[in-house]
Amino acid sequence: MENANSSKEEEKFRVRKLELSDKSKGFIELLQQLTVCDSVSDKEFEDRFKEISSYGDDHLVCVIEDDSSGKILATGSVFIEKKFLRNCGKVGHIEDVVVDGNARGLQLGKKIVGFLSDHAHSMGCYKVILDCSVDNKGFYEKCGFKQKEIQMVKYFV
Repeated sequence: MENANSSKEEEKFRVRKLELSDKSKGFIELLQQLTVCDSVSDKEFEDRFKEISSYGDDHLVCVIEDDSSGKILATGSVFIEKKFLRNCGKVGHIEDVVVDGNARGLQLGKKIVGFLSDHAHSMGCYKVILDCSVDNKGFYEKCGFKQKEIQMVKYFV
């Protein structure tokens, strides 16, 4: 019986690409749980959605929607950097991974990171990288990542 329940959970929490209608399902509010994210007008959302969509598989934003509530519970993105190094190789950059505070512990973050990593691999990337807080280091290690070097940042605001 456990297998039947687990496959129901799999179906209930399916990873899919972001859709234009996801703004009304709490997508921006979910991002606000991660970092500073001001309100975004419908027009701004649509314009950015179309821009990101125009990059095709080189920039993917994915979500997990709770089928019962219609609410977006988790999201993340990956963009593909094309390099001259490593025989003109490609690197996947995972960004903006967040799971709704009320849905943590359901392995949704792991599903998002796995989906994004698989996408980068299928695009021919030789590695996938991300930045995270010290608090999230253990989570990403469970997803198969390891610490390498340090992050530097320069803000322009």
